[in-house]
Amino acid sequence: MEVPLSWQLAKLAVSIGMVLGLGAIAVRVSPRVAGLLAGYPLGTAIALFFIGLELSPGFAAESAVHTLAGFTATLALGGGYLLAGRRPGLPGVLAGTAAGLVAFLAVSLVLTRVEFDRLTGTLTTLVAIALFTWLYRRVPESVARPGGRFSWTALTVRALLAAVIIFVITGLAHVLPAAWAGVMAAFPVTMYPFLVILHLTHGPDPVATVIKHYPMGLGALLCYALCVSFTYPTLGLALGTLAGFAVATLWLLAWTRLQAWQGSRRARNASTRGASGRT
Repeated sequence: MEVPLSWQLAKLAVSIGMVLGLGAIAVRVSPRVAGLLAGYPLGTAIALFFIGLELSPGFAAESAVHTLAGFTATLALGGGYLLAGRRPGLPGVLAGTAAGLVAFLAVSLVLTRVEFDRLTGTLTTLVAIALFTWLYRRVPESVARPGGRFSWTALTVRALLAAVIIFVITGLAHVLPAAWAGVMAAFPVTMYPFLVILHLTHGPDPVATVIKHYPMGLGALLCYALCVSFTYPTLGLALGTLAGFAVATLWLLAWTRLQAWQGSRRARNASTRGASGRT
């Protein structure tokens, strides 16, 4: 099917605007709000939406079922990058990217040979989340040092890279079966460019910290993919996408409240132990 130029331009504008918009929010509103928005399944949403627009909502819904399991391949990409991308600068980025892509494709090859349904796809990724969280338990925490003025150049490069990835994913969907299209839609469209820029500007240590915490941030992505697998055939692409974002929003709000509650509880316990130690 030949894709109209207007759709291609819309895809380009949405892909670039997604990343630039988050950057503007981080600078002009607050990093906290930007961090909350970064938890949205933006890359996956754009990929599945345009797959549905260019092919059919039914094909996109079927692909979304495989996206649920495909996040396991995304975790493998992070693991490959972490293992190989330990050098600073461009050599580390290239080595990490190569290893990450090999890991992603290897796991994808296995996943696409399995007939997943919504339950087994979700359970597969939940098991992978638990496994990678355990594997990353000894990865040291590192915080990126402030790098001076905000770099719109770096953000633009990140946006263009995200747009290229979206075009590759949606283009492959025209020649690949739904299983492969779904797994490709799980590719970390926004996270991977972020890792590249972070690696080039701050070195491999902060990148390792981002990868360490990535598994626990997959909840909104799982909720979104699960929701649109139901809503695309029944509500259509527009309403189905809105429903997916609504479910992802509820998850993020619940998750942030849980984290805040756990943080306050740990603080109270620490203060209680400190007070008892002084008596």
